[in-house]
Amino acid sequence: MPDLLLELRSEEIPARMQRKAAGDLKKMVTDALVDAGLTYEGAREYWTPRRLTLDIRGLTARSSDIKEEKKGPSTSAPQGAIDGFLRGAGLTSIDQAIVKTDPKKGDFYVAYMEKPGRAAEEIIADVMPGIVRAFPWPKSMRSGFASMPKGSSFGGIDGKGSESLRWVRPLQSIVCTFGPEHDEVQVIPFEIDGIVAGNVTYGHRFHAPEAITVRRFDDYVSQLERAKVMLDADRRKDMILHDARDLAFANGLELVEDEGLLEEVSGLVEWPQVLLGTFEEDYLSIPAEIIRLTIKTNQKCFVVRPQGETDKLSNHFILISNIAATDGGKEIMHGNGKVVRARLSDALHFWKRDQGDLPDLDTLKASAAKFDLDLAKPLDQRMAKLDALNVTFHAKLGTQGERVARIRELAKVLAPIVGADAALVDRAVVLAKADLRTEAVGEFPELQGAMGRKYAALQGENASVAAAIEDHWKPNGPSDRLPGDKVGLAVALADKLDTLTGFWAIDEKPTGSKDPYALRRAALGVVRMILEKGIHYRLLPNIFYTVFARQILPTISENKELLQQLVDLGIERAPEITSALDERTRTAFEDSLRLSDAVSHDLLSFFHDRLKVYLREQGARHDIIDAVLTSDADDLLMVARKAEALTAFITSEDGLNLLAGTKRATQLLAAEEKKGTVVADGVSEALLKLDAEKALFAAIQSASKAAAEAVALEDFRSAMQALSTLRGPVDAFFTDVLVNDEDAAIRANRLALLKAIRETTATVADFSKITA
Repeated sequence: MPDLLLELRSEEIPARMQRKAAGDLKKMVTDALVDAGLTYEGAREYWTPRRLTLDIRGLTARSSDIKEEKKGPSTSAPQGAIDGFLRGAGLTSIDQAIVKTDPKKGDFYVAYMEKPGRAAEEIIADVMPGIVRAFPWPKSMRSGFASMPKGSSFGGIDGKGSESLRWVRPLQSIVCTFGPEHDEVQVIPFEIDGIVAGNVTYGHRFHAPEAITVRRFDDYVSQLERAKVMLDADRRKDMILHDARDLAFANGLELVEDEGLLEEVSGLVEWPQVLLGTFEEDYLSIPAEIIRLTIKTNQKCFVVRPQGETDKLSNHFILISNIAATDGGKEIMHGNGKVVRARLSDALHFWKRDQGDLPDLDTLKASAAKFDLDLAKPLDQRMAKLDALNVTFHAKLGTQGERVARIRELAKVLAPIVGADAALVDRAVVLAKADLRTEAVGEFPELQGAMGRKYAALQGENASVAAAIEDHWKPNGPSDRLPGDKVGLAVALADKLDTLTGFWAIDEKPTGSKDPYALRRAALGVVRMILEKGIHYRLLPNIFYTVFARQILPTISENKELLQQLVDLGIERAPEITSALDERTRTAFEDSLRLSDAVSHDLLSFFHDRLKVYLREQGARHDIIDAVLTSDADDLLMVARKAEALTAFITSEDGLNLLAGTKRATQLLAAEEKKGTVVADGVSEALLKLDAEKALFAAIQSASKAAAEAVALEDFRSAMQALSTLRGPVDAFFTDVLVNDEDAAIRANRLALLKAIRETTATVADFSKITA
């Protein structure tokens, strides 16, 4: 079967867009061909900085003929309906249709239509212009005569500039050849914006800019290779990586690998050449993170370190050129070195400036007093400046200073829960955002936290405080490390909980795939810290307190006392807490109370979703998670431990048998409740007539007490073991006892026994949700 070669060649395509664009091209073309009735054996996409290429193997030469049946109106339908049917079916007379009979609807017309298949060449030429014009570039541009404004005398033949092709960079040529492996191929000459597809491409823009006539894919690849274009991006990546490692090793160095940078530089060159550049050793006084980011961001180069070192860098760097220079790359290395030195000079300036005093210390005294800052210390000055400038965190959530104040209050609650030193936690909180006002972070935002830690260490902060400044951003993803100690843990939890409650309070929640504030990542970070560090933390009261404080703060001045009472006594005690307020204030207070309660439960549900994702990734079954996770479960560590214990229990013989018995009991009870059958409020021993029901009642009482005591001690395995004692009495009950007795009182009492089984097992899990 024939193969298809397609190349779209343009000016430089941004490296970050190349891989996705090639994938989009493959999907759009193959989908269109399949929709048109063609099939293929395989397809692979390729890309370089100047071209997207698609190789489709084993494409059918022609789509199949199609025979369709079109159902028409009843034979007794009016003439207008019959005429419409004839037009739609392409018939000239009703005699060309046949009549079918339906037992219910009677006789009706049917037309059989045949659509002949089309040649693959025709289909390709038909679909390609639309694919190119509709290509989903994140950013695109118009170019050439057709890009002139509509109506312009320079805007092409018809002046319709608005209809010209949009492409990421000006499209320069198209290759489209089609044919079997061993025969001559043909060109499919479709046209887009004056560019006609052909069989001519061009090699490296400097080394081999001449035209190249190509046939099929293998010939295309080999000719490009001779013209200094390496088509396969993964091969370019592999070559860059290994050549960089070898060059570093040959000079007594070790490459600091960076997968993101490797992906980027492989998209910047068609013929990679790996070279070694140098800068002055004096610049090594700058922190390694700043050196790495300066060289990476500005020059797309890799840093290296002496062999055996982990933190210390070398004054060399590895650059990737797109030119095989005749002088061995000396001029390229020299030019890159000059730029790197200039950038490092700027970085050194930032580093030194951040360690000096700010010029306006007198204006920062109020902010310093607010946060207990020492204006003799550079990092304290930056935090005071952050507050004094009223730098906005979010338009609806206030300034960074206000945010730090909120995190500070929340961290006071969290410090004893995680076992952290309260004074160290407080100091870490007030300095955690200070590096946002440093010049180093202003230049490289990805260094926030890391630079704060360095500046904190330089001014003599406690090691835990310095570490917490960096760690409060963590974890930044499912595989990122957690904060290193308890101080960092308290600050990180407070930071993420403030972020989540804040955005929930202003109804800025993630929707679908959109999550601009990374709230899913923040919630997963909270889940990971709670579970992996073994923290018992009641989320709901603290979420409610924080959300409610935002709602009520403008309304009532004595909110702190009232809020604390609500947290201590519970939401249901709100009426007695607010009874002393005047009617208007009480109404506003209670409206905020209801709203905050709804928002808090919605955020708790969001945490549940992240918890489910985490536990499933750890191997927990979805039904086990559903069985232990109730809508108001806010101690996530307890939920996880219940799931672990339940997983072990239901795989045992006792667990399987108890599961069967309790599911039978709960299903029967649920069916009777649905019918409205009376269920007694409690079990009456006087109405227990048979030995089996008496034994079951005694077993329930014993198991309930033992399970509750075990749960209180978080000994969920013992709780499961206590529940397993119900197995025999439950089996005997269903063997010897008729639940639906003729006596209504006895029936209601026996149903109450089943209800007691459900309530007893519910201390650990909802067994009805577990699939056998």
